Amino acid sequence: MSWLELKTFLKFLPWDSATARSVRGSTPEEDYWNPDRQLAATLIDSLREQTYALIKLHGDPKKTKRVKPPEPIQRPGVEKRKDAKVIRFGGRHGSGAAELAKVFGGRAANR
Repeated sequence: MSWLELKTFLKFLPWDSATARSVRGSTPEEDYWNPDRQLAATLIDSLREQTYALIKLHGDPKKTKRVKPPEPIQRPGVEKRKDAKVIRFGGRHGSGAAELAKVFGGRAANR
């Protein structure tokens, strides 16, 4: 085998082959999430979020009150999302500027 043939052979190795993994310095667990699987997981997450929004917008408010947003598919290197802070504007929750100032650590400017 010539050097050119070896170079061509190594260049076109499958993504999940042991040699390609060794060159990238990754583990089989990390390579499980190849670009195709990442795209599929993103599409599934998107579809689940769209279904959730459709149910919340067009469902009976009494029945959809307990429906929670879907959790995204867990991926390696991505931490599970924590409860997001909900910013409420006006009413019994306070003014929007004050709430935003608390979240972003600045002072509220009243204009």
